[in-house]
Amino acid sequence: MMQTSHFIANLARLKLIQRWPLMRTVTPENVQEHSHQVAVVSHMLALIKNKKFGGNVCPERAALIALYHDVSEVITGDLPSPIKYFNQDIASEYKKIEAIAETTLVNMVPEEFQQDFAELIEHDKIEPELGRLVKSADVICGYLKTMEEIAAGNHEFEKAKNNIAKTLEKYRSPEVDYFMEVFVPSFSLSLDEISSQL
Repeated sequence: MMQTSHFIANLARLKLIQRWPLMRTVTPENVQEHSHQVAVVSHMLALIKNKKFGGNVCPERAALIALYHDVSEVITGDLPSPIKYFNQDIASEYKKIEAIAETTLVNMVPEEFQQDFAELIEHDKIEPELGRLVKSADVICGYLKTMEEIAAGNHEFEKAKNNIAKTLEKYRSPEVDYFMEVFVPSFSLSLDEISSQL
C-alpha cells in the first residue's frame, strides 16, 4: 500500500496565508496568487533576458521556481518585512527557519520525487542566476502591489512603494529595466485604458 503524502494538501493552504499582514489593503492578497504573479513575471524576465540581452536561461524553470518560491510560508506564515529585516540577527535566524521549513516540505514528498522538489524549493539548490531572476520578479510584484493599492486611494502603501523601489535598485539588470519600462506603466491605468489595445 502506498503511503499518503500531505505535500499537495499543504501547498493548497497557501491561499489562506495573507500577505501584507500589518497593512490595510484595498484588495487582500494571498501567497498563492502572489506566487502565480511572480511565476508570470519570472517567465517574462527570462524571455527578455534571452531574446533581448543574450541570456541563456530556461524560462519554464524560472516560472516553476517562482511558483514554489514562498511555499515555506505554509509552515512559517508570512512574516512582515519590518520584522523579518528588523536587524541582521533576526534576518539571519529567519533564513534558517525558512530552510528548515523548505526541507520539511520536501521530505513530505514520496522519496522518488524529493530531489525534483528540492531543486525547486530549497534555495541553496537553485542556480544563482535563476534565483536572482526570481527574486527580481518577487520584488517587482511587491512594487506592482503598492502601485495598485495607491491607485485605489490607499496612501498607506506610499512608503512601502518607496522602500521597495530602493530594494529594486539592488536587482537592476537589463531585463528588469526593460520590464519596468514596457510593462509596469499599465498598472497605473484604468480597466478602460488597458482595454483600449484590445
